[in-house]
Amino acid sequence: MAGVNNGAGGDAGNGGNGGVGGHGGNGGNGGSAAHGTAGTNGNGGAAGNGGNAGTAGTGGTGAAGTVANPDGGAGGNGGNPGTFGAGGTGGAAGTGGTGGTAGADGNDGTAVTTGGDGGKGGAGLNATTPGGTGGNGGAGGNGGEYGNGGAGGNGGAGGAGLAGTYSMITAGSGTNGGNGGTGGNGGNGGQGGSIAGNGGVGGTGGAGGAGGVGGNGQIGAAGLNSGVGGNGGNGGDGGMGGIGGSGGAAAHGTAGLNGNGGAGGAGGNAGTGGPGAADSGANDAGVGGNGGVGGNGGSAGAAGTGSTGGVVGAAGVGGNGGTGGFGGLTTFAGDTGGQGGDGGQGGQGGTGSTGATTGISSSGGRGGFGGLGGVGGSAVTGATNGDGGAGGQGGTGGTGGLGYADDGTDDAGTGGTGGAGGLGGLGGLAGIGGSGGTFGAAGAGGTGGAGGQGGATTIVGHTGGTGGTGGTGGAGNVGGSGGFDSIGGLPTVGAPGAAGGTGGNGGDGGQGGQGGSAVAGANNGSGGQGGAGGVGGSGGIGHIDTVFNNDAGNGGDGGAGGNGGAGGADGTGGTAGTGAGGTGGVGGAGGGGGLGGATNTPADTPGTGGHGGQGGTGGTGGTGPTGGAGGPGGAGSSGFPGTGPIGTLGGFGGTGGTGGSGGTGGP
Repeated sequence: MAGVNNGAGGDAGNGGNGGVGGHGGNGGNGGSAAHGTAGTNGNGGAAGNGGNAGTAGTGGTGAAGTVANPDGGAGGNGGNPGTFGAGGTGGAAGTGGTGGTAGADGNDGTAVTTGGDGGKGGAGLNATTPGGTGGNGGAGGNGGEYGNGGAGGNGGAGGAGLAGTYSMITAGSGTNGGNGGTGGNGGNGGQGGSIAGNGGVGGTGGAGGAGGVGGNGQIGAAGLNSGVGGNGGNGGDGGMGGIGGSGGAAAHGTAGLNGNGGAGGAGGNAGTGGPGAADSGANDAGVGGNGGVGGNGGSAGAAGTGSTGGVVGAAGVGGNGGTGGFGGLTTFAGDTGGQGGDGGQGGQGGTGSTGATTGISSSGGRGGFGGLGGVGGSAVTGATNGDGGAGGQGGTGGTGGLGYADDGTDDAGTGGTGGAGGLGGLGGLAGIGGSGGTFGAAGAGGTGGAGGQGGATTIVGHTGGTGGTGGTGGAGNVGGSGGFDSIGGLPTVGAPGAAGGTGGNGGDGGQGGQGGSAVAGANNGSGGQGGAGGVGGSGGIGHIDTVFNNDAGNGGDGGAGGNGGAGGADGTGGTAGTGAGGTGGVGGAGGGGGLGGATNTPADTPGTGGHGGQGGTGGTGGTGPTGGAGGPGGAGSSGFPGTGPIGTLGGFGGTGGTGGSGGTGGP
C-alpha cells in the first residue's frame, strides 16, 4: 500500500526427496526329499532402485518499484535440492534344498544436483530508491558425485536521477541516481561423496541509475548576470554521472559558469563537463566545467565454500573520468575565450576476492588491488593469487596480491603482477577568444602497480614464491590545443595565441594556437614526461609562420623517459638462496624534440627545434635471497632541426639512463 516498500520475491521450493527402493521378494523353498533328491531353492528377487533427488527451484524476481512502493523488492533465495533415495534390500534365498541366491540390492538414486539460483532484485523506481538485493544461491546437494552450490542472484538496477529545473538566476541540480542492489552470495558446496562439491559463483552487483542532467542557467536581464548551470546528479553504484548544465548566455552582464559533470557511481563513468556559455557582447566567455570523478568499482562477491574452492565474483571496474568541457567562444577582439575544463580523475577498481582453499583468487578490478591467493591444499600446488587491476583513466595500477603461504607439502605461490597504469584524461580545448583562452590540462598517465610479494615458506627444501613483476605505466594523453586569436579589423591588432597544453606524463604535447595578425606566435607545449617504464612524449610542432614580420614558434622539448618500475621482492624460502628478486623494469627512451615551425618569409626566423628527452633510469632489482638485476637505462633521443629558408640547429639529444642497482641478497 502507499508508503510501503514492495515485498521480497518468494523463495523457490526445495526439490523433492527420492523414494526408497522396494524390497525384493524372498525365493521359494525347495521341496523336501522323500526318496529322491531335494528340490532346488528359488532365487531371491532383486530390490527396486532408489528415487532420484528433485531439482531445486530458482528464486523469484523481486518486484519493481512503483510510485507507492519505490524500492525494488529483494529476489527470492534459490531452493535446496532434495536428497536421493536409498536402494532396496534384495530378497533372501529360499530355505531347504540346495542352491538359491539372495536377490541383488537396488541402486541408490542420483545425487548430482545443484542448488537453485537466487532471484534477481527488483529495479528501483527513481533517484532516491535503490534496487533490490539479489537472492542467495541454494546450497549444493550432498553426496554421490558433485553437489555444486547455486549461483548468487544479480542485484537489481537503481533508478535514474531526475533532471534539474530551470531558473532565471541559478539552475537546479540534477538528482542523484539510485544505487544498484547488492549481488547475492554463492551457495555452499555439498558435502562429498566420492568427490566434494564446488562452491557457487558469487553474484554480480546491480547497475546503478544514471544521475540527472543539470538544469541550464537562463539569460540574465539587461545589466544582470546570467544564471549558473546546475550540477549533474551523481550516478548510483554502477551508474553514469549526469552531464552538467550549460551556463546561461549573458545579455549585458557576465556569462554564467556551467555546472560540473556529476561524479560517477561505483563502476560508472563520470559525466562530461558542460560547455561554457558563449560571449554575446562586452564580456568574457564562460569557463568549461570540469569532468566528474569516475566511480569506484564494486568489490567482488565471495565464493561459496567447498572442498574445492568456488569461483570468486569479478571485481567491479573503476569508472573513467569525464572529459573537460570546452571553453566558451567569443567573436570580440577585446574579450577572452573561456577556459577549458580539466579532465576528471578515474575511479579506483574494486578489490578482488580471496579464493577458497586451492581456489584461484580474482584479480582486482581496473584500478583496484588483486585478491590474495587461496592457501594450497595438502600435497598439491597452491593457487596463484590474482594480478593487480589496470589503472583507470589517470589511475594508478593495482598492487599484485601476495602469494599464498606454504602450509607444509607444497611450494609457496607466486606474487601477482602489478596492474598497468591507466591513460591520462584528455584536457579540454580552450575557447576561441580575442586573446586565446587557456587550455585544459591533460591528465597524467597512471603509475604502474608494484609487483606482489612472493609467498613465504618455513619448510626446509621448499622454495619461496617469486616476486611479481611491476606493472607498465600508462601513457599520458595529448595536451589541449591553445585557442585561436580573433583577428581584429584595422587598426586593431590581435593578441597572441594561447600556448598549447603540456602533454600528460607519457603523452605528446599539444600544439600551440596560431598567432593573430602582426604578432609573434605562441610556442607549443612541451612533451610530457614518460610514466614508469614509459617512453617520453614527443614535443609538439611549432606553429607555422604565414604572415610577414611574424616569427615561427619553437618546437617543444621531448619529454624525459620514465623510470623502470621496481621488481617485486622474493618470498622467503626454507633454505637460504632459493628464489630470486624480480628484475627491474627497463627505463623508457626519451622523446624526440619537436620540429621548429617553418616560415615562408626570408625576413622572419624559423622556430628552433626542441631538445631531445633524457632516457629514464632502470628499475631497482627486487630483494630476496638472490637479488634481482637492475633494469637497463633508456636511450636519450636527438633533437630535430628547425625548418624553413633559414635553418636553425636542432636540440641536443638526451643522455642515456642509468642502470638500476641489483637487489639486496638474503641472509
